Amino acid sequence: MAIIITDECINCGACEPECPNNAIYEAGAQWAFSDGTTLQGNFNLISGELADAAAKHEPVSDEVYYIVPDKCTECVGFHEEPQCAAVCPVDCCVPDPEHVEDKDTLTRKKEIMHL
Repeated sequence: MAIIITDECINCGACEPECPNNAIYEAGAQWAFSDGTTLQGNFNLISGELADAAAKHEPVSDEVYYIVPDKCTECVGFHEEPQCAAVCPVDCCVPDPEHVEDKDTLTRKKEIMHL
């Protein structure tokens, strides 16, 4: 399951540098799969959808920091727990019920992004 940042976020930015997948972005910032990963060119997402690693995507949120679900691995393969949740001073980094994934899926996603 991916992590989501709720609207209780105070925009402190503590979570952003902790993400090993560079899946966390400041409100209003465009994002790309290649940001902070080894992805290049076209690749297949876990869903099977084809994606361009360098393509810029519209922000998920214009109001608070946000996490890109397709890049979030809950820190599987890097840490024992999601680091964004561990450092958040207001506990607004929580499991995203809209993006539930098992540990094997999170591990595969990590392997795709970090060759």
